[in-house]
Amino acid sequence: MPLANTSTTVPVLVDEGKCIADKGCTVCVDVCPLDVLRISELTNKAYMKFDECWYCMPCEADCPTGAVTVNIPYLLK
Repeated sequence: MPLANTSTTVPVLVDEGKCIADKGCTVCVDVCPLDVLRISELTNKAYMKFDECWYCMPCEADCPTGAVTVNIPYLLK
């Protein structure tokens, strides 16, 4: 039996096909004021480790390949 009745998503999504963290890029991790993004040791790609996003968007704005997307909730738009 599942614990949640609805599916959940994290606010920051990283397109692994576009992410170049495996080539040494850490821009999204470096600019996040809450330090919620990490580079995976398994895939060497960025991902959101903690769901504490403020939707400030420097990770999306500064990503050189456009791999980061911040999904802002409708009520905050």
